[in-house]
Amino acid sequence: MSNYILPLMVLGIVLYGMRKKIDLYDVFIDGSKESFKMAFTIFPNLLAMIVSVNILVDSGFLEFLVHLILPVLKIPIEIISLAIMRPISGNATLALLNTIYTKYGVDSFYGLLSSTIQGCTDTTFYVIALYYGSVGIKNIRYALKTSLLADLVGILSSLGICYLLFS
Repeated sequence: MSNYILPLMVLGIVLYGMRKKIDLYDVFIDGSKESFKMAFTIFPNLLAMIVSVNILVDSGFLEFLVHLILPVLKIPIEIISLAIMRPISGNATLALLNTIYTKYGVDSFYGLLSSTIQGCTDTTFYVIALYYGSVGIKNIRYALKTSLLADLVGILSSLGICYLLFS
């Protein structure tokens, strides 16, 4: 069924456009032109975010932070890295998640914990940089603090729930 959903949606749009006598090709071309404008608007924010993440990882600060937290939580270093990197980079955390799955197994406690952390948090800095930057918002007010607090609550809740249910 899932293989047919997208083609059926496209067919529905085409039939609707034909029924309303809309020139679908011209509308499609106009939409494509707007997407290029949006891409050029978003690109500087995206580039700044990528450079910032690379500086954070390459500087060794992330490793320092992980080794600072490691003795307190007594969970694998990969999970601490995942929890710290999740608000910063989605791709980096997917790579860490894959490492955890390979090392500990998908159905292991650490696999379930890392999956729960992944699902309970978001790429906060990416979202703020991209979405706020693309519409030109300079003053984010409480968005960053609130989002990071939500990520922290998600991480702590993941730890509590996984220890309660899976250990």
